[in-house]
Amino acid sequence: MSARILVAEDDAKQSRLIRIYLEREGHAVQVVADGRSALERARSTDPDLIVLDVMLPIVDGLDVCRILRAESEVPILLLTARTTEEDMLLGLDLGADDYLTKPYSPRELTARVRALLRRSRKAGATEAEVLRVGEVELDTARFEVRVSGRPVVLTSKEFSILEALARAPGRVFTRAQIIERVFGYDRDVLERTVDAHVMNLRRKLEPDPAKPRHLETVYGRGYRLTDDLA
Repeated sequence: MSARILVAEDDAKQSRLIRIYLEREGHAVQVVADGRSALERARSTDPDLIVLDVMLPIVDGLDVCRILRAESEVPILLLTARTTEEDMLLGLDLGADDYLTKPYSPRELTARVRALLRRSRKAGATEAEVLRVGEVELDTARFEVRVSGRPVVLTSKEFSILEALARAPGRVFTRAQIIERVFGYDRDVLERTVDAHVMNLRRKLEPDPAKPRHLETVYGRGYRLTDDLA
């Protein structure tokens, strides 16, 4: 699964380590040390995946993420020393597909990269169709979502979670099952990531996120997308 990967990291020791591990996986790796260079290189080389540090000079990594997500669906893995839930939600809401908190294991980083690449390539090969569950409609070809006819803008990972639920309306998916279908690997730490994406989805889909009508929690089990609006 060789890929072209752009690494944006201003810590030379960290970027060198990331490059070594990713090149061992057979990837072609480019490294930049600031946000402006990350934007320029991403636009000129069209990488298959970006590893993006949040604390970059010149242009902040979160701004880079927001700008790139408006231009493409390239998978983005955020590296961050920020560990609060608010910081995590912000990064995901801006369009990041996954995140790692520092310090992290290089082996875990390469596993996350493999999973993101698998998911990206699988999504690109999936036959397009329109899924409808109650008032929620997903067009997998156009990457569009509407609720009661109203267009809703989702990140790539939010769309993937919603699509997984929409393919089995009413079925309860555990967090582990969502991780398997959407993230492609099983790590307990990612259960909080699923919850964060669901919180963001509800903010966008629900008239009242505190009382969800579409994306329901089944306590002790997981989540489901329902068409029962009675």
